Amino acid sequence: MEMDFERCYRAVDSRDQRFDGWFYTGVTSTGIYCRPSCPATTPKRQNVRFFPSAAAAQGAGLRACRRCRPDAAPGSPQWDVRADVVGRAMRLIADGVVDRDGVPGLAARLGYTERHLHRMLRAEMGAGPLALARAQRAQTARILIETTGLGMAEIAFAAGFGSVRQFNDTVREVYAIAPSELRAARGRHQAPVGAGTLTLRLAYRAPLHARALLDFLSVRALPGVEEVRDGTYHRGLRLPHGAGQVALTPADGHVAATLRLADLRDLAPAVARCRRLLDLDADPVAIDATLAADPALAPAVAAEPGIRVPRAVDGFELAVRAIIGQQVSVTSARTTLTRLLAARDRLDHGIGGPDGDRTAGQPRDRHDGDQPGSLRGFPSAEEMLGVPDEGFGMPVGRRETVRALARAVADGQLDLASGGDREETVRRLLALPGIGPWTAGYLAMRAFGDPDVLLPTDLAVRRGAAALGLPDTAKTLDAYAERWRPWRSYATIRLWRAA
Repeated sequence: MEMDFERCYRAVDSRDQRFDGWFYTGVTSTGIYCRPSCPATTPKRQNVRFFPSAAAAQGAGLRACRRCRPDAAPGSPQWDVRADVVGRAMRLIADGVVDRDGVPGLAARLGYTERHLHRMLRAEMGAGPLALARAQRAQTARILIETTGLGMAEIAFAAGFGSVRQFNDTVREVYAIAPSELRAARGRHQAPVGAGTLTLRLAYRAPLHARALLDFLSVRALPGVEEVRDGTYHRGLRLPHGAGQVALTPADGHVAATLRLADLRDLAPAVARCRRLLDLDADPVAIDATLAADPALAPAVAAEPGIRVPRAVDGFELAVRAIIGQQVSVTSARTTLTRLLAARDRLDHGIGGPDGDRTAGQPRDRHDGDQPGSLRGFPSAEEMLGVPDEGFGMPVGRRETVRALARAVADGQLDLASGGDREETVRRLLALPGIGPWTAGYLAMRAFGDPDVLLPTDLAVRRGAAALGLPDTAKTLDAYAERWRPWRSYATIRLWRAA
């Protein structure tokens, strides 16, 4: 979004929630920065500055408003739309790469020098990678202060700070209050359900069609990994420092998230992945306006506003699902995947498998450390390579495609994370035997977050098109869909629902 003063000021004056996360309002007379929808009295024009990021506002010496909580606003939807270096960098920072690997690690992932990366982020975000990561650490610290009974030293290191002093200084600077006072200001702390359990709200831009999201996830849910129960989506997570489980319940204006983490350092990555899974940073008003301009889609958009693209918490998981789901029904793919997970579980308990140095019945060391019966993350690429032939339960060609994918990911030749280069990743996927345009496009839409993917050869897409009176051959539908750019991924979801 261009930082046009008049446009931004009109959004602030009307308290337009649609612009939350797009930009931040700095009020020089009070020294605070706010969301555009802040309910406080609209500041005078001469006292207002606009910033492209919370980090830029903090860099200007402003503190976060305690009334509208600007640091908890939905993320900017442009990081989903954009596939350039800045967009990739923002997704990686949100996933905690700077906290884990530092700026050198971020620059290496992106293929740029630290200096050039800093220059690009400063030009567009008003802050460099360290400042952007620092702003995220401050928000993580606030969540831990307000929702847990952890000591401040534990919170400091869990949030990614290098020292307690750095933590104290940052919280004071960002919130103009000491960490202990921030906790006291939120009232009496409610004891968590268990160790490492957190409850927080994930904001989104209205409208959100929650039932469509839960319907999509429910019919594809894999036993032992995920389930939808009583309007809540539960799943296991594989996170950088250990295991996690999450329960996501859509509510009015937010999604309630209950996270159980083996290591609290994984809070920021877990939140980023949950937001990405439910597509919470999308701009549904802009998307629906474009699609509703087509008379064939207008009734569906009016009946079901706020349809999102269900994405993924794990790119490798979605790639395996896509390969197994090629040319078979959703039910058949789910059955095959369930058998594959059962084979993984047998290996974990030493029942069969190729691990000759492990005695029968001796459990393998788990990455996630979950207790029996709990939800676990999807197998890693390395675990997939350990599954014997009989554990796949699929044609030989498809099994070898899954293994080729797993080898490429395990060897570092293929980056399926959200911050990867979309075009390069699609090119490398298509070079693997058994992966064609449908699979690559499906991954681009759901794993990489490309908002403008149509799957014209997909049978369900064509059936949905026919149901809506649209062209239903691959070639004619592809040509017709040009009018839906840049939101063809969202049109694809609507065609699936129409089918």
